[in-house]
Amino acid sequence: SESLVVCDVAEDLVEKLRKFRFRKETNNAAIIMKIDKDKQLVVLDEEHEGISPDELKDELPERQPRYPSCAAGICSYSWKLKTFIVYSYKYQHDDGRVSYPLCFIFSSPVGCKPEQQMMYAGSKNKLVQTAELTKVFEIRNTEDLTEEWLREKLGFFH
Repeated sequence: SESLVVCDVAEDLVEKLRKFRFRKETNNAAIIMKIDKDKQLVVLDEEHEGISPDELKDELPERQPRYPSCAAGICSYSWKLKTFIVYSYKYQHDDGRVSYPLCFIFSSPVGCKPEQQMMYAGSKNKLVQTAELTKVFEIRNTEDLTEEWLREKLGFFH
C-alpha cells in the first residue's frame, strides 16, 4: 500500500499566510491553495480581496468542472479538485460587535482519486498548524459554501 504523503508548505506561502494573519484591512479576503503533486508542496493558487462567501464559492474548482482528459482509454483527473482556503471574514455578531475570524476551509468533493484524498488529508493538519488556525471547516459540496453556512459554523465559536 502507498504511504501517506504529507506535503510541506512552500516557504513563500508560509510568509504570505503570516502576513495575511496580521492584515489590517477590514474586507473579506481569501487565499486559495493547492498541492503541487510533483514538488509535494502546498502552494498558492489564487488570492482574492473583497470576496463574499458566494463569490468565493464561484472560484472553487467544483463550480468550474475540469473534465478528465482521456487518451488511449486512460483518464487523468485534474489535481485542482480539492482545495485549501484561508478566509478572513467580516463577522457581524448579533449584539452588533464585529470580528474578523480567520477560517480554514478544506474543500473535499466526493469522488476524488484515493491518492489525492490521502495527499490532501495528510497535508491539511500540517497546513493548519503552519497557519496557526483554529476555525477549521470541511465542505464536501462547494454549493454549501454560503454566508449562512459560514455564519452557522462561526456561531459555535461565540
